[in-house]
Order: sequence, then C-alpha cells, then structure tokens
Amino acid sequence: MFKSLAVYCGSSPGRDPFYRELARGVGVLLAQRGIRLVYGGGGVGMMGAVANGTLEAGGMVTGVIPDFLNTRELKHAGVEDMRVVRTMHERKQIMVTESDGFVALPGGFGTLDELFEALTWSQLAIHAKPVGVLNVEGFFDGMLATLDVMVARGFLRQEDRDRVVSAETPEKLLEAMSAWQAPDTLKFLLAR
Repeated sequence: MFKSLAVYCGSSPGRDPFYRELARGVGVLLAQRGIRLVYGGGGVGMMGAVANGTLEAGGMVTGVIPDFLNTRELKHAGVEDMRVVRTMHERKQIMVTESDGFVALPGGFGTLDELFEALTWSQLAIHAKPVGVLNVEGFFDGMLATLDVMVARGFLRQEDRDRVVSAETPEKLLEAMSAWQAPDTLKFLLAR
C-alpha cells in the first residue's frame, strides 16, 4: 500500500541506545518492504539512524532539510535525494506531499509539531493519509491519554481521535496503518 512514508523523529539520539537501534530497525524494515523513507534530512540522532538503516538495507531515502538547520542538524552526507529548502513550512509541506502516510518515532517538540500538523491537516481534509505513532515502551502513552481527555471533555471528536494509529512494534504499526480507513466525513470533504 505504501510507496513512501514520512518518518518524524528526533535529531537527538535519546539517552538509551535502544531508541537509536529502534530507528535504525524502522529504516531497515522500510527498505525491506520497498517503502521509500521521507524524513527531515539529518545525519545525527534518531533521524540519522533511520536513514542509515534504510540506506544500509538498500532502500530509497528522501531528505528534506531547511538551510538554516543544515549546520545544526548536520545534513546526512549519504542521502542523494536531499532537498534543501528555506523554511520549516516548506519542509513539512514537501514531506506531506511526498508521502503516503506518516510515522512518529520517539522525539521531542519537532516530532510532535510534525505529528500534530499531519493530524490537523487530515482533520481539515488537506490529506487522507494514515498517521501513526510507534508507541514502543509506552513512549506516547501520556499523549494518547491526553487525546482521550480531549474527547471526554468535548474538545475533540472521537472520529478525529481515531485518526491516530498506534502500535508497539514497527511491523504492527505498518499493518494497522495499512488497515486504516479515512472517516466518512473526510471522504466527503475530499470528494467535493
């Protein structure tokens, strides 16, 4: 189903080497399944690990990095299809356009920013692509619980909460994202 997936993750590796290996494994899995990785273009941290995994397994990678982060995030030297853009907005737009779905790995503010923008754009019928979080070791439990509170208190419709697909392993996440169906309201809005 997926020809390409955007992976949102940190330029930091985290404290536990487990996370770097997780990102690398996601990259390997994408390559093994013939899915092109679209990511933030960095060569360090989780970003570097997911790109390295994809490249080491013979997969295709598209990096998108704003010029001003080129020095801070150290653009990945091994990615041939590297798009250097002027702004974060351009970066996010290209990642959405180039991808058939979105996966958030553990990360920080930037990861959450990209994740929630992809969700918001789905809610606004700008795209009808699955959005998933790799909730390994409960990393996203708090965020998912907050979304449930938003539903319970009337700030988020259950239909919109259900746009977030989550699983504890990369394989299960890709399976769940493949099975995801756009809500009827989204189908209606996109058909107009």
